[in-house]
Amino acid sequence: MGSKNKLKRFKENNTFNHVFQPLRSELVEEAYPLKGNWNKLFFKNNNPLVLELGCGKGEYTIGLAKRYPNKNFIGIDTKGARFWRGAKTASNDKMTNVAFIRAQIELIQSLFATSEVDEIWITFPDPQIKYKRTKHRMTNTAFLQRYRSILKPEGTVNLKTDSEFMHGYTLGLLHGEGHDVLYANHDIYRQEGSPSEVTEIQTYYENQYLEHNKAITYIKFKIKNY
Repeated sequence: MGSKNKLKRFKENNTFNHVFQPLRSELVEEAYPLKGNWNKLFFKNNNPLVLELGCGKGEYTIGLAKRYPNKNFIGIDTKGARFWRGAKTASNDKMTNVAFIRAQIELIQSLFATSEVDEIWITFPDPQIKYKRTKHRMTNTAFLQRYRSILKPEGTVNLKTDSEFMHGYTLGLLHGEGHDVLYANHDIYRQEGSPSEVTEIQTYYENQYLEHNKAITYIKFKIKNY
């Protein structure tokens, strides 16, 4: 993407009332005003709150929001020019149950209060295969602790990935730490049983993976209290 396109998208993101781009200092050093108040102050209802972490272009955030109009959805990514596509679609379609946040996932506890979130989706994250990068792996113990703190007691996490490594690593960790694996499938398009939103909503990159016959995996789980 050219620098002019990026600047244009950044500029348009600033005009959307459903896009939030807090400074890191606002999240680290101050109490973010929407923390604990997303439904009250922004969505203005008490519907379930669902997050997509590392939302990319926002295909899952938008797809789920259209499928479930009685739930609220927030896509989070560090790349504002990337999620501009989802934000633009939400604006064009006048969707009132969608928001996007430009922020780092490790700061999620500064964005959401204890038990504020009902469900989390993690779609095609970087598996961070190299050992030095394990601290950035989005299903490691530290991240699971962060998710647990903002999820409601019965809250769930969904992981959809093309990485057999990420799938296997996450399953092993979940079983090893005693979390509750509700469903697991290592090839959702060749094995039946996955929820419809897992196979009927597809991302841009997922379509590319499927063209190369890569298996797409899925896990749904609950995180125990640490």
